[in-house]
Amino acid sequence: MKAVYISEPGGPEVLEVRDVPAPVPGPGEVLIDVVAAGLNRADVQQRRGFYPPPAGASEVPGLEVSGRIAAFGPDVSKPFSVGDKVVALLAGGGYAQQVAVPAEQVLKVPDGVDLVTAAALPEVAATVYSNLVMTAQLQPGETVLIHGATGGIGTIAIQLAKACGAVVAATAGSAEKLGTAKAYLGADIVINYAEEDFAESLKAHNGGRGADVILDVVGAKYLKQNIAALADYGRLVVIGLQGGAKGEIDLGQLLSKRAAVIGTTLRSRPVAEKGMIMNAVRENVWPMFGDGRIKPLVAKSFPLEQVREAHRYFDSGEHMGKVLLLL
Repeated sequence: MKAVYISEPGGPEVLEVRDVPAPVPGPGEVLIDVVAAGLNRADVQQRRGFYPPPAGASEVPGLEVSGRIAAFGPDVSKPFSVGDKVVALLAGGGYAQQVAVPAEQVLKVPDGVDLVTAAALPEVAATVYSNLVMTAQLQPGETVLIHGATGGIGTIAIQLAKACGAVVAATAGSAEKLGTAKAYLGADIVINYAEEDFAESLKAHNGGRGADVILDVVGAKYLKQNIAALADYGRLVVIGLQGGAKGEIDLGQLLSKRAAVIGTTLRSRPVAEKGMIMNAVRENVWPMFGDGRIKPLVAKSFPLEQVREAHRYFDSGEHMGKVLLLL
């Protein structure tokens, strides 16, 4: 089969399409003929040498795919059949024509979503639901601040939070992206982080109140402002480090607000935890795609042979929604 490898840390030019042996599903695994794979920030960080795959995971980048079940390893207990249209959450290996993955991390494609577009969903839906609902315990009527409004995470997070009954504020760096966040995704408050202090702007547009929950992909660069933006008993959930890994916290401010800072990752969690999250996604998020409360947003798709061009486009920051590779 064909798969993408990283020849050395660097820019998109280090991505190479190679012919390699196809995977063989082990105990509890299913083999998937991949139709499409989603690009994620983690893939870029892996390409740059900053985010190696967990022990035992494939060196091939790619954390989510859609496709059809081709075969089963021993002891698969989930009710799948060969040919089923599915999506899968991966620790790696998605940029390939086939992938073997624990059955716990595989779901049938949700109603109302075509098989190619479905590649945009598993990693993002699992990340958003596990952090906003399972970890931060977002409640109806609370205010949530979403950074990176029109990225893969942001586009689903805004819609999911709205569906949960939250007041949604979102940040982006251009008028076009802010317009999409408000008109298409449904954000209540939009903030241009390039022109405004988002903590002050949020409170100015939210009756003086800060955020009960913040979902942050930036990290250290936003840490001080995020703490300032929290309401009393607020929860800051950091899921990315685009703006650095080390920063200072004003513990006095944190204590006075009785607030919490939580850091999470999804990729390195045990299979059992990922399976629990995927079951929760199937039960609670998949129906939202079926009835239209959440709509996937795909910016652009590229054939596998153009993986370098896909990464250049992703790196440009121009995209709104997910970038996909077509297998």
